Amino acid sequence: MTAYAVVIPTLVRGTLADCLAALAAATGPKPEKIVLVDDRPEPDATALDHSLGVLGDLRERTLVIHSGGRGPAAARNAGLRAVTTPWVAFLDDDVQVGPHWCDQLSQDLAEVGPETGGVQGVVTVPLPGERRPTDWERGTAGLARARWITADMIFRAEALKQTGGFDERFRRAFREDADLALRILDAGWSIGQGRRTTRHPVRPADRWVSLHAQRGNADDALMRRLHGPDWWQRAEAPRGRLRRHLAITAAGLAAGVLALTGHRRAAAAAALGWAAGTGEFTWARIAPGPRTPHEVNTMLVTSVLIPPAATWHRLSGLWRHRDAAPWQEVTS
Repeated sequence: MTAYAVVIPTLVRGTLADCLAALAAATGPKPEKIVLVDDRPEPDATALDHSLGVLGDLRERTLVIHSGGRGPAAARNAGLRAVTTPWVAFLDDDVQVGPHWCDQLSQDLAEVGPETGGVQGVVTVPLPGERRPTDWERGTAGLARARWITADMIFRAEALKQTGGFDERFRRAFREDADLALRILDAGWSIGQGRRTTRHPVRPADRWVSLHAQRGNADDALMRRLHGPDWWQRAEAPRGRLRRHLAITAAGLAAGVLALTGHRRAAAAAALGWAAGTGEFTWARIAPGPRTPHEVNTMLVTSVLIPPAATWHRLSGLWRHRDAAPWQEVTS
């Protein structure tokens, strides 16, 4: 049996207890160590008591460390430095591993070759069966098709150390997994697809979640700087609607400027372009959804705000990361 450890970065959300309970209940060879990395800026030990209590016999193998609220990439690196096993599995704190996950993980590792630097798990996202999924639920469901996501990914410790681990400039749970995977592949390792399964429920979110998600456009700017303009193809990541967002935002700005300078006809044409682009974007989000009043109202409001938000975050990311150098692990 190949020894492995499990690292789970967490903000101690309500999902953590279910995550740890599923891991404790999974059949098969257990991890030698579980490192729970509390990434809250001001940790409160009492909040962890319930979650740790569900671990049963695994509690004595569990280490809790604090990473200071620097994001999941930094939290995973902190967990990596706390283990000595040849393989390190990373789980998110809002997933639930399958009932035979430990057995399946052992089988995945038994089949790898010496060139294998990582093995991805199979992530499923349960969606409501009685209605169409919301925009947020459809977005979460995309995780089931994503490559190399750290919701369930195991890496060879040697490959992680060779590539410097996770790039801590990715402060959100977005693109840090694709960045690491591309660096591991560039270093000559391969990444396989395993058979172990993990469930990723859709967590509750407020109506502004799609607007907040536009911060990821700054992370995409960092990816372009680090991996070149073709990183989308290499990572098999969806291109998204950034170009359309830029065009819609430009049309809206042009309409305002032209109106203020007295160019009414040109302003009207630009405003029409903005309205057409915004309308198409809004309907593209409403049509596949449940079309409830709350969902429709949310799509109407956020579809107006998302293009300028996406544009702002992309431009600010290009500026902020204009001189970004290849990642080197922070060891102190």
